[in-house]
Amino acid sequence: MPGRGSNPVKNKALADFKVGVDNVIFSVDTQQNRLLVLLAKRPGEPFPQSWSLPGTLVREGESLEDAAYRILSEKIRVENLYLEQLYTFGKPGRDPRESGGVRYLSVSYFALVRFEEAELISKGVNLAAWYPIKQVPQLAFDHNEILEYGYQRLRNKLEYSPIAFKVLPEVFTLNDLYQFYTTVLGENFSDYSNFRARLLKLGFLTDTGLKISRGAGRPASLYRFDEEAFALLKDKPLVFI
Repeated sequence: MPGRGSNPVKNKALADFKVGVDNVIFSVDTQQNRLLVLLAKRPGEPFPQSWSLPGTLVREGESLEDAAYRILSEKIRVENLYLEQLYTFGKPGRDPRESGGVRYLSVSYFALVRFEEAELISKGVNLAAWYPIKQVPQLAFDHNEILEYGYQRLRNKLEYSPIAFKVLPEVFTLNDLYQFYTTVLGENFSDYSNFRARLLKLGFLTDTGLKISRGAGRPASLYRFDEEAFALLKDKPLVFI
């Protein structure tokens, strides 16, 4: 039995790492109240013809963020997006190609885009598709775990950060914003009146003075996110919902 404090891997050779980037790309379809994630069909080994998160191995001289943007640009065309590094997944055996001391790390990123703005680039071996978050199949590697981690990060970020405004149009109604949150968090996260009162009280939404008519109801006011006003609050604990 090893002694207390002994390290069974202390005398083993250093691992040889290959580094990949996997993107959890979410889109919010407020028209059909769906949160979607982009999946890619794997053309070859390992896990041929299985769905996975869009990913790539990092090339020589390429930064991790550049690799994340590269795989994004190969799958979708979009102007407004939010991207941040998520987590590093590297447990032994997570990739069946590991052998002879070679290990595969995945540095994951999560991105948020508007469904209406994101144009899929899907042709040949570059097949990609949007999947409702509740209908995601078994994915290759440990990508279901990475997806779940990204989904939790997205929910948490919506509670205290302005990431929604990175992908919403420049001007929007409060109902547009509420619908965005409802699509991600579910209809029971807050009633509209409380949500509206809380957001307006925080003081970083500016009424443009413009209104828009949709259907038979009263015209709705259009608002704009005031980044300078939010900057005064960013170091304070905030709860949007």
